[in-house]
Amino acid sequence: MATAASGLTGIGSDQFLQLLVAQLQNQDPLDPVSDKDFINQLATLNSVQGLQELNASFAEMLKLQQLTQGVDLIGKTINYTPTEGGDARSGKVSAVSTQDGSFVLDIGTDKVGLSQIQSVVS
Repeated sequence: MATAASGLTGIGSDQFLQLLVAQLQNQDPLDPVSDKDFINQLATLNSVQGLQELNASFAEMLKLQQLTQGVDLIGKTINYTPTEGGDARSGKVSAVSTQDGSFVLDIGTDKVGLSQIQSVVS
């Protein structure tokens, strides 16, 4: 089932465990799952859990990196593209805040995402 589990990349460890239990409950008593297959499935479960923990750690590291980048820009003047489009604007970063789970720079009344920055002037 290791190859089947790798094809189910969108499932979490809870769903994987439910599938494993359902498989054990519904297996043919005359042809049970071999020890090797069962150990393979448990190893796959451990891998899925490890990858989920690693992804969560990377997400936290990315947030910290974005916060640090934003804080480093406080007091500096940047050129940026407004969210609503139009000509580039310039302004001094006064603070870093969150909006919809992402860090944004406060420039006057504008909220500027890190991806909108064109250049840092000073």
